[in-house]
Order: sequence, then structure tokens, then C-alpha cells
Amino acid sequence: MAPRSSQRKKNTTTMKTVGAVLSRLRTHADLSQSALAELACVAQETIASIEQGRRPLLPHLAERLDDVLETKGVLWVMVDNLPEEAKFPIWAVEYVTKEQEALALSSYQNQVLPGLLQTEGYARAVFRNHVPALTEEEIEQRVGARLERQGVLHRKSPISASFIVSEAVLCDRIGGAEVYRVQVRHLRACADLPGVSLQIMPLGRKAHAALNGPFSLLETPDHQHLAYSENQYSSHLIDHPDEVSNMSQRYAMLRTQALNPEESKSLLDRLLGDS
Repeated sequence: MAPRSSQRKKNTTTMKTVGAVLSRLRTHADLSQSALAELACVAQETIASIEQGRRPLLPHLAERLDDVLETKGVLWVMVDNLPEEAKFPIWAVEYVTKEQEALALSSYQNQVLPGLLQTEGYARAVFRNHVPALTEEEIEQRVGARLERQGVLHRKSPISASFIVSEAVLCDRIGGAEVYRVQVRHLRACADLPGVSLQIMPLGRKAHAALNGPFSLLETPDHQHLAYSENQYSSHLIDHPDEVSNMSQRYAMLRTQALNPEESKSLLDRLLGDS
């Protein structure tokens, strides 16, 4: 327990430091929290949570606040240079780092939606269901980090991204009816992003290539191929060519067993009509 406790303390301290800097800059600009929130087009609670160290300051908001406060990029540089371990569970750091620079990625999920496709509401509901329970600070930190990761799908040079999601995941209502509706709309929009392919694995299949569970594949800028799998308390970044090849074959078979992208979009459209 000591390593986790130490990591939690370090992450909370980092968020409080960023919040204290924002509070100082806001005060120096002679702005109240509500005034800054209005100028930055965010909720006052967002500013309050960041200043109190309960919510991480994401890069896009840091840049906007720098513009409003005329702080010449101070907040953005501070957030951009945070150590990765202050943003993600320690066992996922290596994968997330490689994910952000990947040329291509593939992901099969059968329990929850891929983190790169989750809305803020869905991600928050996922972390609220964590056992043992996370603190509010931990939940907000993880939600922020997850949303930040999604920038990889919106790069100027589009990544080649393939997602296969079990239809069973879409049968759940994680977070409630409204979170579900927003999430399905978001999925439908993601399906049309440049470079993104989204496929649904329908219920009732007689054959299935991934009965061992979810996994991901990555291709790095130097064309190294990696695989990644995660369980309850740890993860494995796999670089052995034979093992990566086996998982790549498994994923290729999954793509033939799932609905094709157009059929998957039609399914999402039907779900939106029913919700």
C-alpha cells in the first residue's frame, strides 16, 4: 500500500500547486473566480475546483486562461511539463506515453468503452464505480487525464485508429440515461473522425477471437509494434514479436467477426433513435 499512498499524495500535491499558481495569477489580475470563469467560458465551480486542487488543469483550458490573464503561457507550460505519473496510474504511464505519439492504434473492449472514446460524464461514472472508492480529487484527476489523452484522435496528422466494442457494453447505462444518450451521440461523432474506424461486435456470435479479454495494439513512429493488456491491478506492455504477432492476428479476425463500420454506425443511429 505504501507506493500507492505515496503516489496519491504526490499527485494531490501537484494539483494543489497548479491550483495555487492559478489563484495567485487570478488575484493579481484583480478578478474573482466568477469573473474569470465568465471570461474563460467555463463554470465557476471549474475554476474553484482547480484552485482548490480537486480538479486537474487541462492543457486547452490552461492556454485559454493564459490568454484571459495575459500570463504569456505560464499556465500552459506548467501543465505541459507535469510528469506523466502525476496524471495516470503508475502502471499505465509507459503505454499512455507511447499512445500519444503512435502512428496507429487498435483497441478491443468488452467491459467498458475505450478511454479514448469516453465522454466526461461516462468517464466520471466509471471512476465513481471504482472499488475501493476513489476520493473526489482522484476521480477528477483521472477524468481530466482521460480527456487529455483523447487529443491523440484530433491531431493535425490523423492517427490510424481502430476500435472494436462489444455490443454488451452498449447495453449498459453507466452513469444513467442522460450520460448514456450523450455518450452514444459522442460515439457516433467519433465514428466519423478522420482516421477512425469504429466497429461493434454484435451479441450472439457463434465464434469469437478474443475470449481472453480486451487488449490494444500500437505502432510507434519508428514502426515498432506493441501490444497492451490490463487487469485489475497491473498491466503488460508486450514487445515480443511472436506475442505481438499473435495478438495482431487475433485483432484481424475480430474485425471480420464484428459489424463493419457502416453497419456499426447504423446500429448507433438506431440506439440514438431509441434513447
